Amino acid sequence: MPSPAVLSPAPALAAPTGTATRPRPSLVPPIRRAGVPALAAALAAAADRWLHLVEYRPDSRWTHLLPSADAAAVLDPSLHRELAAAEVWLLSWLPGQGTPLHDHGRSAGAFAVVRGSLTERVVAPGRPGRPGRESTAELTGGSVRSFGAHYVHQVTNSAPVPAISVHVYAPRLTEMNTYSFAGDRLDRTGTEQAGVDW
Repeated sequence: MPSPAVLSPAPALAAPTGTATRPRPSLVPPIRRAGVPALAAALAAAADRWLHLVEYRPDSRWTHLLPSADAAAVLDPSLHRELAAAEVWLLSWLPGQGTPLHDHGRSAGAFAVVRGSLTERVVAPGRPGRPGRESTAELTGGSVRSFGAHYVHQVTNSAPVPAISVHVYAPRLTEMNTYSFAGDRLDRTGTEQAGVDW
């Protein structure tokens, strides 16, 4: 059995006279930013507070920029700091409606499927020695997809029922680029600017 001296903690060292003592680091972990995926998930969870705003258009997807104050009203205050640098869009999708292949410029983002299901096609161009990649995923109600800047995807409602989703971007969208993808080549086909095209 070890002696009691071995089990006792070492005495604290005193600071030399005339020097300041350094405060001990806090044992509380630092606050981490939740980011756009947490905002999208929280807004989807609070959908009953904004679903009355949703409309459907037979000719094209319906989109609605949700004012920050309206988004803040349905979010926990702990997420308000995240919301200050973001923008929130509500979208509805009738069967067969979708987007072209696009990115969100310099904005990162996340979207949550609130009702129905959406099909997401993601592409990445080939690099020397590596082929291009393409994948497809079915995202059902409750699914959250997050992505970084210049993420290229296409979203479509392939289901026989309408779908609703909430999208969050940070920083706010300034442009969206559209693309074509053939083989390993991803070619930009257009650019839409905030304040001009939407």
